[in-house]
Amino acid sequence: MRAALLGGATLLVLPVIVIAAVLGEVQTIVPGPAALADIPSAFLALYQQAAARFGLPWELLAAVGKVESNHGRAPGSDAPNAAGAQGPMQFEPATFAEYSWAAGTATPDIDDPHDAIEAAAAMLAADGAPEATRRALYAYNHAGWYVDEVLGWSSAYTRAANAARVENEQEGAAAVAVSFALAQLGTPYRYGGDGPDGFDCSGLVQAAYAAAGIALPRTAQAQYDAGPILAPGTPLVPGDLVFFGASTTQVDHVGMVVASGTMVDAPHTGAVVRTESYAWPDYLGASRPTGR
Repeated sequence: MRAALLGGATLLVLPVIVIAAVLGEVQTIVPGPAALADIPSAFLALYQQAAARFGLPWELLAAVGKVESNHGRAPGSDAPNAAGAQGPMQFEPATFAEYSWAAGTATPDIDDPHDAIEAAAAMLAADGAPEATRRALYAYNHAGWYVDEVLGWSSAYTRAANAARVENEQEGAAAVAVSFALAQLGTPYRYGGDGPDGFDCSGLVQAAYAAAGIALPRTAQAQYDAGPILAPGTPLVPGDLVFFGASTTQVDHVGMVVASGTMVDAPHTGAVVRTESYAWPDYLGASRPTGR
């Protein structure tokens, strides 16, 4: 039986969001900036290792570590509390002894992060996680508020990790699009052209993002309308689209940012695909097709 949460620790309580769908299956997710900022890197590696071994989401295991000891940082967590629990995962000695086999060491240590996290993962799995996560968390610490708080942190870590995964995918798509567009340097401008022997401005952009698996409309106006349009002053990054024309309803040219102040584009009849400044007087704004 688990003891109560470490007494005296100050913990930030997040809004509780139960995420049974996420907790119901193990996912390989790139940790997000918020997770990395909150979790010491050594602990993060241990959570991921133990979670993979026992078929748990690492975010769930990390959430337990957060609530129990703030990832080992709560003052006094290395000494028994009033109920006798101690260590980064706040085990009572008898409970730790029951699951210490998971540590895989000759002399498991309740205060050692590796040993404690492996034992916690073994206990959660034995009590039904991830299929019965609430039940497993209640068995870990018999309090409804505790279950809700752990699930709140697990949800926060999962959201951050998912956001980072999407951002990584989007940045990768933009890099592919830029690489494709730059590979077309010197290709003749051809009105209505979408390659490979010639491009117009929007045909080049459409083909570049198609190479990255992202479908864009065909014309500059339609690409502008598809957006999303960035707020004025947003720093532009490679892969962003820059638009030109008399007005937002009369967009007649588009280029792709490849570096600060520089775009690649297919400008006009008689020219070739080239790089040039996008500081034009009829600049209308920019979009980020990947939603980054």
